[in-house]
Amino acid sequence: MATYKPVVVQAIPKLGERITQDTLYWRGYKTPVQIKEFGAVNKIDFSPVSPYNYAVTASSRIHIYGRYSQEPIKTFSRFKDAAYCATYRDDGNLLVAGSEEGSIRLFDLSGRAPLRQFDGPTKAVHVVGFLSDKYRIFSGGDDYSSNLWDIPSGTEIVSYNEHTDYVRCGCASKVNADVFITGSYDHTVKLFDARTEGSVMTIEHGHPVESVLLFPSGGLLVSAGGRYVKVWDVLKGGQLLVSLKNHHKTVTCLCLNSSGQRLLSGSLDRHVKVYSTTSYKVVHSFNYATSILSLALSPEDETIVVGMTNGVLNVKHRKPEERKENSQNKRQPAYRTYVKGRTYVPKQEDFCVSKPVKHVLRKYDKMLKSFQSSKALDAVLEPPIRLYTPEVTVAVMQELHRRGTLRSALAGRDEKQINLLLTFVARRVIEPRFTPVLVTVADMITDIYQPVVGQSAVVDRQFVKLQEAIGKEIDYQEELLEVLGMMDTLFATFTKKTATYVEEKKSNGLTETIETNMNN
Repeated sequence: MATYKPVVVQAIPKLGERITQDTLYWRGYKTPVQIKEFGAVNKIDFSPVSPYNYAVTASSRIHIYGRYSQEPIKTFSRFKDAAYCATYRDDGNLLVAGSEEGSIRLFDLSGRAPLRQFDGPTKAVHVVGFLSDKYRIFSGGDDYSSNLWDIPSGTEIVSYNEHTDYVRCGCASKVNADVFITGSYDHTVKLFDARTEGSVMTIEHGHPVESVLLFPSGGLLVSAGGRYVKVWDVLKGGQLLVSLKNHHKTVTCLCLNSSGQRLLSGSLDRHVKVYSTTSYKVVHSFNYATSILSLALSPEDETIVVGMTNGVLNVKHRKPEERKENSQNKRQPAYRTYVKGRTYVPKQEDFCVSKPVKHVLRKYDKMLKSFQSSKALDAVLEPPIRLYTPEVTVAVMQELHRRGTLRSALAGRDEKQINLLLTFVARRVIEPRFTPVLVTVADMITDIYQPVVGQSAVVDRQFVKLQEAIGKEIDYQEELLEVLGMMDTLFATFTKKTATYVEEKKSNGLTETIETNMNN
């Protein structure tokens, strides 16, 4: 009896991914560490000084984590309701945060009780931050106001009421100690100067603004809202430089890397996009489990931390570089160790012992080996194979067709199984690599289950989808043939036809051939 040969799955060549320096750089992180918080993570901020701890704002608490710790090393929980936007000062000694009850609290990292509390806003304060002089705080909240506070005296310096909707984001200039920026759900971004009584610039983003970011030079401003990330030239009066639309859902957070040459954006579509700040093209992308609310990068890009709507904190640390010194000091085995015996040829008197190789058959191969066609088809219609390796499903269908048992495997199925088969065929029949096999499968399914059409609304709906998919594909093919005909006509028009005329002239007893090229 011949040995059973497993089903051969045809390998389809795939276009290789372009490996760039950015790809290698951003892939250089370890497996992420997952930390569960008490609520959605609305803000992550790294300390600007070593050892680069980071503050995580979630629910009614602010947790301070060490770079490699999975448990908070410090907690601020003096909030009656939700806390927002915990932000470090440039020296890393103070931390400021807003709250749902409308108060702003200033914390000293060496203590637990608030160092200062600023009261005045009538609604929740969602954005706070320090000006670059380190002695003033700006804030914005749901009462539509943008305020400036003095730390030593604990009083309000000035209040701006120019926004007409919630103020949900802001940032301060590192170049000018009097300039800060706020973004609002009224679709505008406003630039304020503490020396004036009103805003000095208003930028229309076009969507509710979720995040704003000012480049370290102070000349470029980035705003995020809706599906758009827009870059503005502040020095030219807020001129729009580029509008990026690479996300499928609302963009919620922005971040710059340590060199300022890469811009990162996080979105509710579960992706973090990395842009080049010279070409503004996506150079890399991260994929996460759920929607993203906050994002932060540590100095030197050693750690990337992402906060999500389900309260999970995703922390990735960069892989350490291999130490060449240690590898050189460690004595490596000689080359002859690896090749020893590789070229040995057995002699006539040698007794060769062969180790039997055990081949493990997959589930569908076991069913095919025992001639259980229907169960083999069921095995490759399971979600892991059907969704992620459809070529295996098609290969088994092709093998059943070769054996002549495909029709019997397709027959005798209930409503749920027919729905599953038709869904797979309608989705994959338009792929050129699967079309020859799945067209045959579709014909057999139609012939077998034509008598029961009209008895099940679910099955009828799948037949209609299959018909629409095939109809659209035929229309596409017809359009492509028309385009191909047009291109052939154009190529034929531009082709230079060469007409060769041969004229014989007798001169001095010799024949001269003249070749003339003419354009048609």
